[in-house]
Parts: sequence; C-alpha cells; structure tokens
Amino acid sequence: MTVHNVPIALPDGRAYDIRIGAQLLLDPASWTSLPRAALALVVTNDRVAPLYLERVRAALRVHHAQVEVVVLPDGEEHKSWTSLQTVIDALLERQADRKTVLYALGGGVIGDLTGFAASIYMRGVPFVQVPTTLLAQVDSSVGGKTAINHPLGKNMIGTFYQPARVIADLDSLDTLPDRELRAGLAEVIKYGPIADAEFLTWIEANLDALLARDKAALAHAVRRSCEIKAWVVQQDERESGLRAILNFGHTFGHAIETGLGYGAWLHGEAVGCGMLLASDLSVRTGRMPADFVGRMRGLLERTGLPVVAPALGVERYMSLMRGDKKSEAGEIRFVLIEALGRAGTHAAPDDLVAQVLETHGGA
Repeated sequence: MTVHNVPIALPDGRAYDIRIGAQLLLDPASWTSLPRAALALVVTNDRVAPLYLERVRAALRVHHAQVEVVVLPDGEEHKSWTSLQTVIDALLERQADRKTVLYALGGGVIGDLTGFAASIYMRGVPFVQVPTTLLAQVDSSVGGKTAINHPLGKNMIGTFYQPARVIADLDSLDTLPDRELRAGLAEVIKYGPIADAEFLTWIEANLDALLARDKAALAHAVRRSCEIKAWVVQQDERESGLRAILNFGHTFGHAIETGLGYGAWLHGEAVGCGMLLASDLSVRTGRMPADFVGRMRGLLERTGLPVVAPALGVERYMSLMRGDKKSEAGEIRFVLIEALGRAGTHAAPDDLVAQVLETHGGA
C-alpha cells in the first residue's frame, strides 16, 4: 500500500508530516529524520502495550541509546492529573533533558496527555504521535491540541503544542474493538458537513467498506480527514476563528461526557450524538433544510452511533455547555452548519436549544 504524507506547514516555519499507510511501525522510514536524543520515553496504555509496544521499542532502539516506557491504565477517566504526574515523574527519575523525545503510542487519551507532558516538561521537549485508533488518526493526533480533563470540564487544562511527526499505521486498526472503530467514524463523518460535501457523500456510499475495515477505504478516509484538518490548522493553529468548526457536535458531546462521567460514553459516541443535536439546531435556526437532520440521523444510525441523548435534563446541559471552552461571557457557542460543506460558530436562543434537547431525549 502506498504511504501518503500529509504535510502541515505553520506560518512561522514549523512543519511536520502525517504519514498514513500500512506497516508503518515496521518501516524504518517512519522513524528517520526525527529529533535525536540519548533517551526516548514511550507512553502507552495497558491495552495497546501488549499489541504494539515491542515493535516500537525495537524501531526506536536504532535511534536512542535508552528507550523507557510508561504504561498507563486505559480509559478516558485516566486522562487526569494523576496520569500526567506519572509521566512527569518518569522523566525526572530518568534525568530526562531538553532533547528527550516522547512517543505517544495509543489513542486520543494517550496522545493528548503525552503531548501535554511534552509541552510542559522543561518548558517543552519533542514528541511524536503514534495513533492506534481511528479517532486519533483522523483527529486528536493532528493539529497540536494537548490536554487533560477536569471533573468540571473536558480538555479544560492543556496547551497548543505540535508534534514532530504523526505516524498513522492503518494496520493498528485491525485490533481496534468494533465500538471504538464506530466511535472513530464519528470524527470522520464530521469533516463532511463542515468542509466537504462530496466527502460526506463518499462516506455514505462507502460506510459498509469502512465498517468492514477495508484498507483502501480506511486509507482514503484517514487521508481526506487529515487533509481537511491540516487545511484548517494551517490557517488557525490556536482556534481564534476557523479552527472552531472542527468542534461540530462537541459542545453537546462534551456536555454528555462530563455529565455522564468520563468513560461512560466514548468520545466519538458523544460527538456523534452531539452532531445530530447540532444538525437539528442548524435547522431550527434557519440555516439548513429540514431533511438535513434525517440525513445525519440515518448515517449515524448506520454507523452504530447513539442518536438519543442521555436524559441529563435541560438545565444540566445548559450549565455544562456554558462551561465549554467556546462559550463567551456565559453565552453558549455552537458550531452550526451554514450550508453543506460550510460551518460557523454561533449563539442560539436557549428555547431552541431546549427544544433540540427535548426532541432527542436529553430533557
């Protein structure tokens, strides 16, 4: 299979590649031309480590005299201060210096947490993203957002800090549980309504192949998703404007995750349901035709994602969403679809938001 390189070039000259293909963990080219140091620290979790850790360590030993490992518990609930402290402790105990390279081997939790640790240790050391889930390959590993969660809000503590490279080995998706594959597809679906109407049509036509893990279909989905995200990030690295469109479904989705407790729903499940609610809000605010909601519901249902919001109650949703990072002066901001393939961030009347929640089970 062809290896695809999607470049991200930032205005100040910083740049890195997203490598997409099969057998990349075994490909020496994946690990060349990266920052060099005597010490490398691989951060992973207890589900991924038995599958891929040894082949990554073997590849890194060619380039680093010492390759150390931190294995964290799996799960969104471990994207926490405690896990961050474990990584920082490991760096200090091994006398890591400013050249030490961190490698994030895992899904979005590992990638976000490792990137955050890299950004704050000695005010910044290099790190490499090695995403092993579909969600991480198409979204969280790309663009330099790093964070941990707080009990009062998801991803509220973090930095913008770009990796030196992203290595997206499609073979790692072979071992991904079905539930996580479907959750990852939520982030793939997102890119269609916000930026590429033709891609949304392609997803609808090729969803069965994606669910069957067809490598050619997955390669196209990952590549196109990364191209769209790269296009956005290159224009707005720190989410001062355009980049906010990548949060389609996330205002509702983050409220679901926080309200239920981290880990009850997967991030992609919450985002998938959140996209349906945001699609309905796009219709109720007069931006999209009524049939858009049915189109999105049909695609999400085919994907196996939830389309009924948890019944947290309207007031609880409103309270959680007012604490979202996109809120301004207590005003909730939603990413709404303005036309198929174009999105923007908007406020919406509380009564319309309440109607959406009541319609889809959240009240």
